Amino acid sequence: MKKGDLLELDIEGYAFEGKGISRIGRESGDEKNFVVFVQNSYPGDKVKAKLIKIKKSFAEAKTTEIIFPSSERVEARCKYFGTCGGCKQQDLSYEAQIKYKQQQVEEIFKKLGGFSDLSADKTGKAGFEMLSIIPSKNTFFYRNKMEFSFSDKRWLTEDEISKEKTDMNFALGLHVPNIYDKVLDIDICYLQSELSYRILNFTRNFFKERNIQPYSTVTHSGFLRNLVLRNNSSGQFMVTLVFGEEDPGMRDKLLKAMTKKFDCISSLYFCINTKLNDSTFDLDFTLVAGSPYLPMQLGHIEYHLGPKSFFQTNSRQAETMCRVVQQMAGLSGNELVYDLYSGIGSFALYMAKDARQIVGIEEIREAVDDAKLNALRNQISNVHFFAGDVRKLILLPEVHQFGKPDVIITDPPRAGMDASVVESLLHLGAPKIVYVSCNPATQARDIELLSSRYHLINAQPIDMFPQTAHVENVALLIHG
Repeated sequence: MKKGDLLELDIEGYAFEGKGISRIGRESGDEKNFVVFVQNSYPGDKVKAKLIKIKKSFAEAKTTEIIFPSSERVEARCKYFGTCGGCKQQDLSYEAQIKYKQQQVEEIFKKLGGFSDLSADKTGKAGFEMLSIIPSKNTFFYRNKMEFSFSDKRWLTEDEISKEKTDMNFALGLHVPNIYDKVLDIDICYLQSELSYRILNFTRNFFKERNIQPYSTVTHSGFLRNLVLRNNSSGQFMVTLVFGEEDPGMRDKLLKAMTKKFDCISSLYFCINTKLNDSTFDLDFTLVAGSPYLPMQLGHIEYHLGPKSFFQTNSRQAETMCRVVQQMAGLSGNELVYDLYSGIGSFALYMAKDARQIVGIEEIREAVDDAKLNALRNQISNVHFFAGDVRKLILLPEVHQFGKPDVIITDPPRAGMDASVVESLLHLGAPKIVYVSCNPATQARDIELLSSRYHLINAQPIDMFPQTAHVENVALLIHG
């Protein structure tokens, strides 16, 4: 085999990253023990695939033709499916999506983490319980935030290539996977509400009619960079425009036109980004109209979000996750809780009524500022937030003044916890840890490191992102 070869493959399994698995012999007559991970394929498919990477024990391939489709395939709803990278599993039935996500978490914990489940361990002493995944009630229109990019290089679909007149120099939409400098121009997206793409299309038409230049990643010039839309369950929107340079006249015309056109815009911001990258966390945002915050409800807590606030993008499932964490924590009202990587205080504020004290630690200072303001708005006085590196703060006297924690909640980024944080948790020896993760692989790694003093009780997968391969997981660990 060599790179570029076309193979006919039967897809037998499902891999962690949403790829199909085929097993073949590398030479004629060999046992079928060489694994090929195949992009854009599902179990039950028979495909033609092009080899794109070959290693000693496995290869990777990309589907070029579906010879025989899996019975779990469905017709994708969106016309941009296959080009846009946002909904890579929109052609897989939702029942199959959650089945494979459940399987993904199970295999990671059993095969990579080395944990056994209760069914395998008849004594029930060493095994953990893998709970059934909680599906999302909304499989479309579930996101509360979308970020769209402007570009002077438009990615052309196959239909657009055949047309004689296509504007190649203006796009407002989403980046094509692995293509940094080109943007797929879209007029509809089924992830956010209908109002979202109405605002998107209005913004595009406003600037195209006036021949305003989008930002160029080559010359690093141009007026238009990003459009960020965030909404709540009441239909209110926070709209943020990111401009690449100053043009007060054109900027004010657009912002005035937007507020006149859309009653749903309750907050309107802009910022100027002249940097080479798109990060805006270090920039100042200017409120043009409306409230400085967008209210977002999670159960009994109302969170006020600013343009820099991080918040789970699936609001309904975020509340589900809070309930799961609350249940696993099992608070009686007397506990001291540490909430690591606490963000804007989603877990801390939601659970404050059930705890004696909660201490939140978060690296991003703006998130801590939001958490403190949200505590005041909800009249919660038994939470204390600290800004700084979790690795350092977790052992400092100002944190330890509250005493030894009874419960630790940890929700680290995809890379998982730093080894020093794991050591700190082992040193603290809290009776209970609730570990929330957007990456079960790093979660299983960290829990294996904690297993010298902690026993994994159960794991609860939650589908936060329908139409994708991503899955969240909450795990309960008990000391001893």
